Amino acid sequence: MNIILADPQDITRAGMMYVLSNMDGMDFRQAEDKTELILQLSEKPDSVVVLDYTLFDVNDIDELQILSERFSQTRWIIFSFELTSDFVRRLMAVSNRFSILFKDSSLREIRECLFLVNRQRYVCQRMMEILLAPAAPQEEDLHLTRTETEILKDIALGLTTKEIAERRFSSFHTVNTHRKNIFRKLGVNNVHEATRYALRAGLVDTAEYYI
Repeated sequence: MNIILADPQDITRAGMMYVLSNMDGMDFRQAEDKTELILQLSEKPDSVVVLDYTLFDVNDIDELQILSERFSQTRWIIFSFELTSDFVRRLMAVSNRFSILFKDSSLREIRECLFLVNRQRYVCQRMMEILLAPAAPQEEDLHLTRTETEILKDIALGLTTKEIAERRFSSFHTVNTHRKNIFRKLGVNNVHEATRYALRAGLVDTAEYYI
């Protein structure tokens, strides 16, 4: 099985490489960014991608869907510290080729997921418990931090993640993480919906938006 590690975090990547090195028939390599990931999938489209959704260079579920449709033989393990139940439900509706695994999952679960991923979708126990739990009342106030508010305004004004990072003297991954947190807090799925929120909230003047 060919595994592509799309995880910029050195410690978790090293841990996953250790697990893979102790499993038979595992051929693994790393992808530093989305461009490299696409190149590797073009060479080996039947790979399994272990993807840190929070930190890797992927914007949202829409982009994951595009990638899954383009590489229809690829299986995906979404490997993260935390994922919302809403995000996972929407992702599972996109394709049955997405499996869910938390980074604090047991070694047994990690090995089990790698063993089963090519045959069926795998969802780790903690995520299953979250999905099956009664829905909790949503808080009325989902406050954005000052940084998130500033980044939301930049998004609404049409700046790309790279442009926002350059403007703020931050890394692409830092701004991308803020962007995902903003979308999660607002319950939006794309830039268009986030922009509508910013306009309704008065964060962006209509005249400024249309310049």
